[in-house]
Amino acid sequence: MSKTAFITGITGQDGAYLAQHLIAQGYAVHGLLRRSASADGMTSRLKWLGIADQVTLHDGNLTDLSSLIRLLTDLQPDEVYNLAAQSFVKSSWQQPLLTGTVTGLGAVNALEAVRIACPKARFYQASSSEMYGLIQQRIQSETTPFYPRSPYAAAKLYAHWMTINYRESFGMHASCGILFNHESPLRGIEFVTRKITDGVARIKLGLQTTLSLGNLDAKRDWGHARDYTRAMWLMLQQDVPDDYVIATGRTASVREFCEMAFACVGLDMNQYVVTDPRHLRPAEVDYLQGDAAKAKRKLGWTFETSLEQMIAEMVEADLARLKMTERL
Repeated sequence: MSKTAFITGITGQDGAYLAQHLIAQGYAVHGLLRRSASADGMTSRLKWLGIADQVTLHDGNLTDLSSLIRLLTDLQPDEVYNLAAQSFVKSSWQQPLLTGTVTGLGAVNALEAVRIACPKARFYQASSSEMYGLIQQRIQSETTPFYPRSPYAAAKLYAHWMTINYRESFGMHASCGILFNHESPLRGIEFVTRKITDGVARIKLGLQTTLSLGNLDAKRDWGHARDYTRAMWLMLQQDVPDDYVIATGRTASVREFCEMAFACVGLDMNQYVVTDPRHLRPAEVDYLQGDAAKAKRKLGWTFETSLEQMIAEMVEADLARLKMTERL
């Protein structure tokens, strides 16, 4: 008998890649769909991966505990992945209460629904490297102290610790993945990596002349979402729940990311990139670099896609999108 998985945030980048992985493993995949006037557009990532007709979507909301309890009571999933969040750091400063409600309290709603409706289900919480914020150690591991620097990071930290508390208090099989930055062609256009690759494609095709960015010197540990969602699944296959850093161990600046993206189309970024202070965060996170040794040792996980390969894939996908939508 195949397993059943329930994914909140299934229409996002990570949710789509996770659904694809689970389907390949023979799972029956169900997902939470937040009601929206543009619901058709919300499934675009699932359609991009060609799996939209292989998942079952259910109306509900992470902020509505009753809807979660009803769904999980009916489905009785083997695994629950909580990926839903207000996940854009800049927006978390503009909407701090919403971010706290969805990203923080929403995770507790998911935990409480699992505890009440399907306590034997294994639970995954999407934690974030942003929780490290003002870094306390040059390379961050599971034991590095946290110092969040945004409403998003603070909300993620609350959800992270609540997951640990539910695990320790109620004996739930609940694990947290502290994922460092992970990107793909399915990344939202508001995130800097996708803004860069989309901008590169537009400049190459003559659709715009400059690319406006904020802090070019911020450094991140970037991996591919396809690799990182595989790690989520591996966490829930373990006999004992635990928390894991998922990262490549390689750090590059936004400037270096730009250089590689422009190089994919034979252009020099210095001729096109301009900086604008309006894109800066109120409190910057300057440097993140993860140590995934525990995940490699206990899960047997390692990343398969290099930074260069990921950037090339993103640029190529944006070129293809624009040629289709602009009829070039």
